[in-house]
Amino acid sequence: MPLVLDSVTPEEFLAFQISREVRDFERTAVGTLSPVPLLGVLHARARHASHGKFLIFGSEETPVTDGSRELFDLAQRGKLDLFFLSGAQIDREGNINLTCIGEYGAPRVRLPGGAGSAMLYYMTRRVVLVTLAHSPRVFVEKCDFITSAANTPRYPWRRGGPTKLITPLCTMEYDGAAAKWRLASLHPGVTYGEAQKETGFPLSPETAPDTPSPSPADVALLRAQIPALKKSYPMFADDLARKIG
Repeated sequence: MPLVLDSVTPEEFLAFQISREVRDFERTAVGTLSPVPLLGVLHARARHASHGKFLIFGSEETPVTDGSRELFDLAQRGKLDLFFLSGAQIDREGNINLTCIGEYGAPRVRLPGGAGSAMLYYMTRRVVLVTLAHSPRVFVEKCDFITSAANTPRYPWRRGGPTKLITPLCTMEYDGAAAKWRLASLHPGVTYGEAQKETGFPLSPETAPDTPSPSPADVALLRAQIPALKKSYPMFADDLARKIG
């Protein structure tokens, strides 16, 4: 992941973008293996979403009494406003692949699987995709296998779907009418050509504003969350603390 700014680590920069997607008075959930989304959510809770409700796996502050079933139940009852997903492959239409690389019957790589991601992509009101890698291997024209579909016009009904995609190079917004990603901003120091070179589908438009950077106060507030982050992700928190000195 390239360093975006001298004053902030790449992880903190992405966490700040995630924080901006969290809204006050909403219910936000963070799943497992999601240290950067968790850092962003902790920042949002401290900065502008103090009235929000948060479901954080692995945290003593918001214990989950029935495992992932509790999360799935909330989503299916329309009580989950924001969730974060990623994918080994993400295509231009917003579909996610967490199942396999290559043909399903004889894959080159068998991935862990989608767990409940397909249902959460339908039932969560807003889903923000986050990836720590931006390359043509991740961003493909068409996923080898669609674990979670972004747009399902023939499906009877779905509550939500993707809204934003946050990567180490840029952010994209999901255009539901066109069923594809639209470039929203380029991170400071990243050119359109650099982002396009690392993306396996056409990026449009060819001009985009700079992604907002965290202020010194925001950076300080992000770093103040490291003790809380460490409860769920001790190794990640310790590594981040070493990076910032």
